[in-house]
Amino acid sequence: MLSLSLINRINKLLGTTANAGYVLLIYLSLILVSTARPIYPLPSKTSNGSRQPLQTSRPYNIAHRGSNGEIPEETAAAYMRAIEEGTDFIETDILSSKDGVLICFHDVTLDDTTDIAEHKEFTNLDFTLEELKTLRVKQRYAFRDQQYNGKFSIITFEEFISIALDAPRVVGIYPEMKNPVFINQHVKWPGGKRFEDKFVETLKKYGYTGSYMSKDWLKQPVFIQSFAPTSLVYASDLIDSPKIFLIDDVTIPTQDTNQSYWEITSDAYLDYIKDYVVGIGPWKDTVVPVVHPYTYRNEEMFLHFNFHQDPYEEYDYWINKIGVDGLFTDFTGSLHNFQEWTSPLSKNNIGDDSATKLLNKIASLVASYKN
Repeated sequence: MLSLSLINRINKLLGTTANAGYVLLIYLSLILVSTARPIYPLPSKTSNGSRQPLQTSRPYNIAHRGSNGEIPEETAAAYMRAIEEGTDFIETDILSSKDGVLICFHDVTLDDTTDIAEHKEFTNLDFTLEELKTLRVKQRYAFRDQQYNGKFSIITFEEFISIALDAPRVVGIYPEMKNPVFINQHVKWPGGKRFEDKFVETLKKYGYTGSYMSKDWLKQPVFIQSFAPTSLVYASDLIDSPKIFLIDDVTIPTQDTNQSYWEITSDAYLDYIKDYVVGIGPWKDTVVPVVHPYTYRNEEMFLHFNFHQDPYEEYDYWINKIGVDGLFTDFTGSLHNFQEWTSPLSKNNIGDDSATKLLNKIASLVASYKN
């Protein structure tokens, strides 16, 4: 359940409920630049110098599309929940609206995660930000909690950044340049700018800069990710922030090279791409010791039998045996709890006060099962 304080903060994000209507498929393309004002307030001007710094002593907890195991993905509520649960980074996919506003959304169709089918007023296939804001987001999977369906809107890249910058501690961002080939084919920015240019401009606007683990980076941590290696190479000339090359199933072709991921992960290509990226992010079933694998989920259909369908056994394998540097998870709280329970730092700090807190936690868990 969402805490009362989080619900109060989320309530101010909600707009008006859209009229019913219907449309099947859309793609998000761009013709003109928009100056649409975001619904979520942009970062405050107050100093965040006293915030707790990013933890760097254990693998990163990366909230995949927010805490979307609990709340519909890529919404302000999902990201705020992940921060509340202890995530190190909030992750998002960046696409563009028809009028050129970068938004947080995974698919190039709206069917699976919005109420677009109820909007008969839309007869076109391209949507402005204003039109997209009338939609409400829903859970992707029917077996997950449906109580928050229809409560939250699509957010912009700038609104996403503001959530991280206004967090009570330093929280990094992990945005993906999503389908850049597709976007650049359908989007024409003034001055011949590309999707990658607008993406980097937004990061720079809010002060994101610096190589991995530099002073500037630790102040506002960011990883730039993409499945398209040519976009990462292009972005490397624009910003020095660390980049992650995402790798899909090895049989799938990349969208920008006409090669499979098997071909593009050859020793020769990795020797080339290493000059532009700090690491790779593979699908977790591509079982190799790498940096930030994805995606870890709690439901039994996503868990391997060799881990007895136990998410904590899976975390233990990847963190303590393989030694990855971070994990993408739909369940931020589960990974955070595992790391807190197993962290050497936590063990060293166990005293009377910690023991009392632990007993209180156990008592509350037991109480929740009574009656």
